[in-house]
Amino acid sequence: MRVASDLGYTSLVISYRNEGDGPKLGNGRSSIGFTEVEDAEAAVHYAMQHGAHRIVLFGWSMGAAIALQLVGRARYRGIIVGVVLESPVLDWVTVIKANCVRSGLPAATGILAVPWLTLRPLSRMIGLPTAIPLGDLDWVARAAELAVPTLIIHGTRDDSAPIRVSQTLRDLRPDLVEFEAFKAGHTLSWNSDPERWQSTVTAWLLAHVNADAR
Repeated sequence: MRVASDLGYTSLVISYRNEGDGPKLGNGRSSIGFTEVEDAEAAVHYAMQHGAHRIVLFGWSMGAAIALQLVGRARYRGIIVGVVLESPVLDWVTVIKANCVRSGLPAATGILAVPWLTLRPLSRMIGLPTAIPLGDLDWVARAAELAVPTLIIHGTRDDSAPIRVSQTLRDLRPDLVEFEAFKAGHTLSWNSDPERWQSTVTAWLLAHVNADAR
């Protein structure tokens, strides 16, 4: 990542199970970040074993849900010192509803999907490796647990992960969360304005991460 390298950071880009270059496990189904967090945790351990003492996590979309799970684990306090989230999934129920609307279905249809994700007998029937506790992945409900400086970048045209959820988290935790809106769709903020994206992230890192290291 150019911003990180310009500031002297070493970047580690990872692939998750059943995605991209990651290994295929089970039937190849995604667990929307709940088990994929193990892959991110392995990457954090790898970085620590190779000399990393302070880590900033970057997460796009579902990757944000994964990053926040790690931030919430006590053993990484003082090691994970910040997170940058692009178009983050902060509440899967809201995202599921939004994607129903995007597909031409009523938002309420999304509620019907919740038991199939959260109840073990039903989740097994649709091929998931485990039931997914969606409440544990709801960072609006868990806002009080957020413990590191957080930068959220979100597109105003995002019809997949609604921007209002990011704004709500910012409003709940103004002490830790900074928010920048771009005229962009889902995960496309950099594409819409690369220079502004890079300057926003650079300024935030210098103010909230590099400053703490001095």
